[in-house]
Amino acid sequence: MARKKVNLIYITDESTRKTTFRKRRNGLIKKVDELSTLCGIQACVILYSCFDSQPSVWPSADGANRVLRKFKNMSELDQGKRRMDQESFLRQRIEKANQQLKKQCLANRELEMTKVMLENLRGESSVENLMNVMDLNDLKWVIQENLKEINSSLAAL
Repeated sequence: MARKKVNLIYITDESTRKTTFRKRRNGLIKKVDELSTLCGIQACVILYSCFDSQPSVWPSADGANRVLRKFKNMSELDQGKRRMDQESFLRQRIEKANQQLKKQCLANRELEMTKVMLENLRGESSVENLMNVMDLNDLKWVIQENLKEINSSLAAL
């Protein structure tokens, strides 16, 4: 069952805010427990709140200290190995999008040249409409690829 969209505004009623905090804290702890179990990693949660004088610690204070000690004992290079700020994250996403765009442009170009080849075979168009040398080279490549496919199919028969 889908949940309705939650309005992210400050909850003014004290008891409702406390109840919501408690439920969300338990949900967060449950998710970290699942993550730790499913991925086989060590994790801890330390939550400070205005409702409790002591922070909520999961799995225990000793467990959290053990995880934090292990992290602090790692070299700075290892600590920051997978850390990423927003700028580098966005740069990585942009690079990935650019690579996908290049692949799609190549695929579109191949489809366009295949269409031109088929139109020429049917006599609907002529190669003279392609004035650009690059267009002609791309058409040549598409024709060669199709010939290779045909020859391999014939060899298989």
